[in-house]
Amino acid sequence: QVQLVESGGGLVQTGGSLTLSCAASGRTFSNYGWFRQAPGKEREFVAAMSWSGSTTYNADSVKGRFTMSRDGAKNTVYLQMTSLKPEDTAVYYCATGSYYSTVPADYDRWGQGTQVTVSS
Repeated sequence: QVQLVESGGGLVQTGGSLTLSCAASGRTFSNYGWFRQAPGKEREFVAAMSWSGSTTYNADSVKGRFTMSRDGAKNTVYLQMTSLKPEDTAVYYCATGSYYSTVPADYDRWGQGTQVTVSS
């Protein structure tokens, strides 16, 4: 059973940076994604990466600001977030699944989430 544990969230001012980590254990799938969910809103795609790292895709809202990466030796994926805006405030989730996708339903396992709050 694969388990994902996110860390790295917190409170940051507008324009600041944070790096989220997602450590995977157990049987892992091939592809990973980051999603976020703000209060009262649906879960939103942020970034996706194939496990080989050869293919990545970011949502338009975070292009040029967020970068997804991975450390194969540590079974960990990261989301480096820069130039943060108040609208980036949300609970951020990592997920893994058999499909490289922007759709939450395509992912099989999810972490517990980590809160990111950007103050204005």
